[in-house]
Amino acid sequence: MTNFHNYSLPNGVNLYVYPTDKFKTIVFSVYLQQNLRRDLATRTALVPFILERGTGSWPTSRELVKVLENLYGADIITEVFKRGERHVLQFLLEIVNPLFVPGEKDLERSGVEVLKEVLTNPVVEGNGFKESYVKREKELLKNNIEGLINDKVSYAVERCVQEMCKEEDYGVYRLGRVEDLEGITPDNLYKYYRELLDAGPMDIFVLGKVDPEKMAILMEETFNFPRQDSGEIEPTLVHKEIKEPRYVEEQMDVNQGKLTLGYRTNTTVKDEDYYALLFYHGILGAFPHSKLFQNVREKASLAYYASSRLEKNKGILLIASGIEIKNYNLALDIIQKQVESIKEGNITDYEFENTRVGLINQLKVSEDSPYYIISRHLDGIISGRLQTIPETIEKINKVTVEDVVRVAGKIQLDTIYFLRNKG
Repeated sequence: MTNFHNYSLPNGVNLYVYPTDKFKTIVFSVYLQQNLRRDLATRTALVPFILERGTGSWPTSRELVKVLENLYGADIITEVFKRGERHVLQFLLEIVNPLFVPGEKDLERSGVEVLKEVLTNPVVEGNGFKESYVKREKELLKNNIEGLINDKVSYAVERCVQEMCKEEDYGVYRLGRVEDLEGITPDNLYKYYRELLDAGPMDIFVLGKVDPEKMAILMEETFNFPRQDSGEIEPTLVHKEIKEPRYVEEQMDVNQGKLTLGYRTNTTVKDEDYYALLFYHGILGAFPHSKLFQNVREKASLAYYASSRLEKNKGILLIASGIEIKNYNLALDIIQKQVESIKEGNITDYEFENTRVGLINQLKVSEDSPYYIISRHLDGIISGRLQTIPETIEKINKVTVEDVVRVAGKIQLDTIYFLRNKG
């Protein structure tokens, strides 16, 4: 069981309410989902930024900001991200709890109505979005996509994923592609937005000191726009046979090489082995005591940074490191030795127990963030594994070294990506 109260609104929207007196604000977060596709990604990424520009009632950003300021400095934040091979749009509003504002009774309703307005009543010209807004947001999105190259660490990881998953939907960048922007018009983007709003799976989360039943009534009254049955989100491809690791090299004007290794874990959050995979990730590269940090960075001094990251819905593990270009072979060799050492069971008590403590501490600290509480529950809904933190800790405490070694045996190197200097 979780602490969320679940409701289904008449139009098919899923509502999750988390009552808690831990925070002095109320967080409303709307998630709209789409299949992650190359032909859809750029349009999907544009939608929230267009909606944030203004609404039918407050047609400019300035007017919308003024309304939010009157809600005691509330703010609406939009975001686009991937969860496995799902493309997720987020619209988040945080307001001060009216219990802490003397004489204020309708703040929750006012805030929810603004959030609904942003989501459902954009500025329209003719049969499409306002042309000047679309033009400007296309320019900004183009700059954001092209600007990824300025952050070489993130760029190298993204390029490794793109090469590793070039024939899979997960290889699509969350912001789409520059080449798709030209074909997007105010009319066809608005048509796509209406289809997405009409049929895309939608989840609304509310977290704060609220009465769940009263909140459910308020949300049903406010988010009452008609929708069709939610479209289906296709399952994420996880298992793939790797015959031989691929090597991809890219040359730029860089002084420091970026070496990224992409692995298929063949395990996701849905699997019982997932908790052992968390240990594997922690022992390998998630913490300062991990093998990559200690052996590649500290002892061998071969990397400016060396760590691993896990995409739990896709079952991909990435090792990212920044190295002297001349040390490529040495760095690659010692990184791969750390992977092999876990497979061979070379795990010290220090590494194992510190990983256990680190994983549990991460979970406990996450309870101090309303955003993480919501995000964690969304992940549980997507994966089909909803667990409380105590339940997760119980699973972590049952993991053994033998479990970690078993998981390590399923992990396969898929792609080696190296960003280096020219010449």
